[in-house]
Amino acid sequence: MLNQNNLLEVIGWLGTIMILAAYALSSLSYIDIKTKSYQYLNLFGALGLAIISFYKGVYQPAVLNLIWAIIALIGLFKK
Repeated sequence: MLNQNNLLEVIGWLGTIMILAAYALSSLSYIDIKTKSYQYLNLFGALGLAIISFYKGVYQPAVLNLIWAIIALIGLFKK
């Protein structure tokens, strides 16, 4: 059974995987950076990393990932 600490760790690892997937897929030309799927990977990945960073009191990566998520949101709604 997942307790709160384990759940937050899973969220952090999923965020890491999403950010790496977005980067790898775009770098290897499997996905275009203008697609919604690319932006969603970045958005949810950054939020996952921000959550675990805030929880652990590591604020520099938390702020970085919040800004990353905001940029992804802008990318989603950009015309």
